Amino acid sequence: MPRRRNDHDMPMISLTRGPCDEGVIRSAADTTGCAERARPWVLATTILGSSMAFIDSSVVNVALPAIQADLAITVGGAQWVANAYLLMLGSLILVGGSAGDRFGRRRVFALGIAIFTAASISCGLAPNIGALVAARAVQGVGGALLVPGSLAIISAAFPADERGKAIGTWAGFSALTTAAGPVLGGWLVDALSWRAIFFINAPIALLTLALAFRHVPGSRGTSDGRDVDWVGGVLVTLGLAGLVYGLTAAPDSGWTDPLVLGGIIGGVLIIALFVRHEAATPLPIMPLELFRSEVFSGANAMTLLLYFALGGAMFFLPFNLIQIQGYSATLAGAAFLPFTLIMGMTSQWSGGLVGRYGARKPLTIGPIIAAAGFALFAVPGSDASYWTTFFPAMAVLGLGMAVSVAPLTTTIMGAVEERYAGTASGINNAVSRVAGMLAIALLGALANGVFGSTLDAHMTRMQVPAEIRVALDAEVPKLAEAKVPPQVVGEQRRALEEELKQAFVQSFRVVMLVAAGLALTSALCAFLTVGPHGKTTR
Repeated sequence: MPRRRNDHDMPMISLTRGPCDEGVIRSAADTTGCAERARPWVLATTILGSSMAFIDSSVVNVALPAIQADLAITVGGAQWVANAYLLMLGSLILVGGSAGDRFGRRRVFALGIAIFTAASISCGLAPNIGALVAARAVQGVGGALLVPGSLAIISAAFPADERGKAIGTWAGFSALTTAAGPVLGGWLVDALSWRAIFFINAPIALLTLALAFRHVPGSRGTSDGRDVDWVGGVLVTLGLAGLVYGLTAAPDSGWTDPLVLGGIIGGVLIIALFVRHEAATPLPIMPLELFRSEVFSGANAMTLLLYFALGGAMFFLPFNLIQIQGYSATLAGAAFLPFTLIMGMTSQWSGGLVGRYGARKPLTIGPIIAAAGFALFAVPGSDASYWTTFFPAMAVLGLGMAVSVAPLTTTIMGAVEERYAGTASGINNAVSRVAGMLAIALLGALANGVFGSTLDAHMTRMQVPAEIRVALDAEVPKLAEAKVPPQVVGEQRRALEEELKQAFVQSFRVVMLVAAGLALTSALCAFLTVGPHGKTTR
């Protein structure tokens, strides 16, 4: 029996274990039948793997109010639970995409799953907020290896004429598998603890790894033996960390605080150094020549705007549902079902829109529909019926994102050569995650400012005594978790509790309207940069 070669030995040749495991595959022609039979398994494996990261984001958002209350942290602390993950994911996903091209996409994909799962278990066992944030950061490292591998594996396994449909199927089934995530997570929070939500990744990981090593062909994008740009990965991580730290700490410490200013200025300078390094290094994690394509640049700019809006909205929505509307965590999770189900049921259809209508139409119409969804979220007050307020907003937003996501992904992947598939996927995923991270930080600061100013105006109107105003001002960083001081009783207490709700509702409305404006801007960006027939520029 000849020695079996791995994906490091044969970079562009598929080799599976199982039905096609009769010996050494010696040429690309020999792999045709095996590759075709492996494609359904490739889709199943990448859907399961991606779902781990998608479930994590949605489940953690639903659990954040419980985490904030249990650990007695401000909204800034809750932001770090979300942003520690997004920081490492958004910055190192560039390394993950390049590492998959360099060392083997299946291999890096599997490593990411293992790291992600171990960190998830650590999150569930975290004794305090510091340990939780640290474990979330490690989770982000695993996600950075896992997420870009999914699309790169699909791109390598499917021919160009089938790739759009395959990506649409991946997007649709990924949405369906994550639809139960918020509901399950909410139920676990209510029935057990927020800690339980992190353990749901373990069984998914075991199944995904089994499928990956048995059925997924190995593939690579480069074979010249050069190293991955680790220096670039460190620079972009440090730059984004400084920037996000400054933006997150500003509401508590003030914009003139030396650490806040130092974080923001230092972050910007390091990111500039990262760009300069990428232009000079022979093997960058973010090849700047890719941005010479107007389609690639425009689609990534659209991604930044649209996912900034989505990330901010999805962060604040559970706080409104649970702490203002009075939903249980289970019901708050169920409130997301229209969004995920509509995406799941329509994404496979939307995956073929580029082939039928070109890229410009769906990438313009989709964000406009999403903008209408964001605007509808600004309608509910502090005592709103779900079916007449949040449900229509969820449904419209889900439809808008469904029309946008699969065509956007297809456009990004089609704008580069196949050998850059992992890198392009990494860049676009990095843009979407960084957008969400910046949204949580920036819109968090905006919400904090609107909440504080609105509450201050209400207290002035009510002629609240100075000592109570001081106590309420100290509660502002908690936003929806803000409490009336215990010494206030009776009618005055009820009145102040209502004013706290109204102040948060006002800040929530401002956030949603900003999100709607950004979605409209992303539609304009797509209209101006993406060709009418979906042609790509390489």
